[in-house]
Amino acid sequence: MRSWSPYALLVVAAIALDQWIKYLVEAGLPFQEKVDLLPFLALFRTYNTGIAFSMFSSFGDTGLIVISLAVVAFVLFLATRIAPSQILARTGFALIVGGALGNLIDRAVYGHVIDYILFHTTVWSFAVFNLADAFISVGAALVVFDELFGWRREPGPSNAKPSKAMPSKAKSSKAKSSKD
Repeated sequence: MRSWSPYALLVVAAIALDQWIKYLVEAGLPFQEKVDLLPFLALFRTYNTGIAFSMFSSFGDTGLIVISLAVVAFVLFLATRIAPSQILARTGFALIVGGALGNLIDRAVYGHVIDYILFHTTVWSFAVFNLADAFISVGAALVVFDELFGWRREPGPSNAKPSKAMPSKAKSSKAKSSKD
């Protein structure tokens, strides 16, 4: 359990930071009025009644909460199946869980998720999102990156070198050849 402690702290920190920023956004940002920060970045408070890109909004609050809990449970299950050496994947799973729980809190408390980050140009804009969404996306990228480049890792328990209690084939064949 100790090996998961830093990741549990990361989950808590992600949730706390996400909720704190959403509190500030709710308290001080006008609803659906663009506040430009940079030529391509603005704050724009809006509410998302669905999941990503407002998908599944017809499922209602209860349905979306159940889906969110199922996703968190599945991610936690996957996280328990990886080796302790997979630090990027563990960090990624922690960010995914932290982001999902941050949005889940919004949905349970307000009935919607608070979104406020808008990337745009004069002719295009990306969907408005929040820090929890960014945590989920970065976390997923870390998991994929870790899996793609995992072949560079040291062998895990299933590929470990033979223990001293069980002689390797090389040792047992040496012993046979010296007896002959």
